[in-house]
Amino acid sequence: MEKRTDKNSYTIIFAIVMVLVVGTLLAGLASSLKPRISENQRLEKQQNILYAMGINNNDDTSANFIATENAEKLFTENVEEQMVLTSKDGKLVSQMTRQEYMDANNGQEPYLIDVKKQKSNAKNGEGRQLPLFIGKSKDGNTVYVAPIYGKGLWDAIWGYVAMDKNMVVQGAYFDHKGETPGLGANIKQRYFMDDFIGEHLLSADGAFKGITVAKGNADPKNNDKTDNEVDAIAGATITGDGVSAMIKSDLRLYKPYFDNLKN
Repeated sequence: MEKRTDKNSYTIIFAIVMVLVVGTLLAGLASSLKPRISENQRLEKQQNILYAMGINNNDDTSANFIATENAEKLFTENVEEQMVLTSKDGKLVSQMTRQEYMDANNGQEPYLIDVKKQKSNAKNGEGRQLPLFIGKSKDGNTVYVAPIYGKGLWDAIWGYVAMDKNMVVQGAYFDHKGETPGLGANIKQRYFMDDFIGEHLLSADGAFKGITVAKGNADPKNNDKTDNEVDAIAGATITGDGVSAMIKSDLRLYKPYFDNLKN
């Protein structure tokens, strides 16, 4: 006599029940962890911005964030102002203070703006919101930090670039979602990020030129800070091209703001 558990219908029903049980458990776990994940992401953004400003725990060779438990305090102390610019068709159409932006967006802080979503909005003909963070570096100089977002070889890349009022880079932080270890993933290594410090985003005549991650750069020691180039990472051409592209496409939008600072 065939056992009930030997039937195909039993196997199918058992599998369905297990999928439902496991799915419910995973959904519950994800829901319970969501606040912690969101908080970690929030603090990480603060650490990224502070890193670009030069407020970090770097040693002689390695790139290191300030401790997570200190991020909130140091962010509040060093980021003196948050602004949100709105750009459309390459023109600056408006700007808001932190408080104005929060009042209009249910209390959301400008540093939590989804840069990827804003970039998509611009492609659809909408205005693009551009966060800008103003504060003091470790040296006491005023810096302006802007987020950038782009595409590497395999997936998203992003970063924060700190500039002075002349759009000379004072610091940079880059990260990635899935670039190749030892190759494209090295955009977050200190030796690469530090190469951008002192580089000019403008040409000698004041036009926006950006910075090119250049293969075969004639200045591998990066002594010339006015050539708008840094040396590429060997074996990571496409990732380097992505870094160049996001710097040029995103930071160009901030130039009207910096032009106004000089008026």
